[in-house]
Amino acid sequence: MPYTVELHWSPPNTAGLSRKDRASGTYHAYVPDELPLKLPTLSPEATAAADEAALILARLDERIRSSGSRYLNHLLIRSESISSSWIEGNRLSPKKLAIAERLQHGDRVALDVIANVRATEHAIDALSDPVRQVTVADIVDLQHAIEPRLEPGLRTEQNWVGGPGNSPLRADFIPPPPSEVPRLIANLADFISCTDGNPVVRAAITHAQFETIHPFIDGNGRTGRALVHTVLKRSDALRSALVPISTVFAADTKAYIGGLTAFRRDPADLSAWVASFAEAAERSAESAVHLDEDIIALDQTIRTDLVDHRRSIGKSPVQPRSGSVILKILDRLAREPVITIDSVATEHGVTPAAAHRALVELAEAGILRKTKNHKGKIVCYSADRHLAYVELTEARR
Repeated sequence: MPYTVELHWSPPNTAGLSRKDRASGTYHAYVPDELPLKLPTLSPEATAAADEAALILARLDERIRSSGSRYLNHLLIRSESISSSWIEGNRLSPKKLAIAERLQHGDRVALDVIANVRATEHAIDALSDPVRQVTVADIVDLQHAIEPRLEPGLRTEQNWVGGPGNSPLRADFIPPPPSEVPRLIANLADFISCTDGNPVVRAAITHAQFETIHPFIDGNGRTGRALVHTVLKRSDALRSALVPISTVFAADTKAYIGGLTAFRRDPADLSAWVASFAEAAERSAESAVHLDEDIIALDQTIRTDLVDHRRSIGKSPVQPRSGSVILKILDRLAREPVITIDSVATEHGVTPAAAHRALVELAEAGILRKTKNHKGKIVCYSADRHLAYVELTEARR
């Protein structure tokens, strides 16, 4: 049975705190049960919802593998990471993220999300082998990739979630004391390592248990959502794509928090949480299908735009030659929506002059947009129509 621990709080430093936050007092930290490795029995409704979600995810995976959308997963990862950052309260446009990633500099939020992108990819690639036993060290490494400024390791102090101030006495939820974290996170690693049963159910419980433990000082939300993809990949539910489930959570954070609260009730309402999670997975799959269709259509449109532009200026041939640098650029816009003269020259093996000519032509055709720095110098070119599709949360509301 879960239980609470009564602890005393006295702020270590009262400087700059409000009167209420300077107060000392007792609070109750929640300690969840360890998870049995076998999945629990759920209500018929929750079971049916999870089964349907697993089937829809499998169909999505097959669709993407057969559609030839080579860069869809790359876009989905970026959409997922941006939405995950929105849940944390960090608003960031896909264009700003892509520019920071290409130029390797930007503001803190952009760099944080880039770290989250890489961590999500790490979760899929490094932890997806179902034969591999997931360890506490793996989860620590994943969080450190997301929050590289922090020293790696489980937390050694009390943290809390939400509330109007800077004190556990006013928090919405207080995770277990740090002394309980190693035991609970080791159990969770064992739970993630198992692949039997419905993967949607296992992913839902993994995420909720991780957020309940809240084992790190920061980065818990993003790490917990990355673990969702780890579980789905390990179970072979998804082999070719990542479902942008954070886009659904970000669109309705009240429902998301409410679901986690239901999970922490005594007794826990597992069925309500799993049913809610399954619905989010289905909606995520629908978003991924729409994105697949949109990108295929957009890639056809921009090729038509290029031909129309070349015809309008009397350029011959109106169809670029097969293997030309301009077609190579178009082929990779979904994966590389921000490019520079140097990146095109290096990645496609052409001279800077040839790269510049191709980029200027694409900009004149309205396919790329120039981005300048504060001195008016062009620093990169961006495929804004591709980038707009990454922002699935706003696009699908």
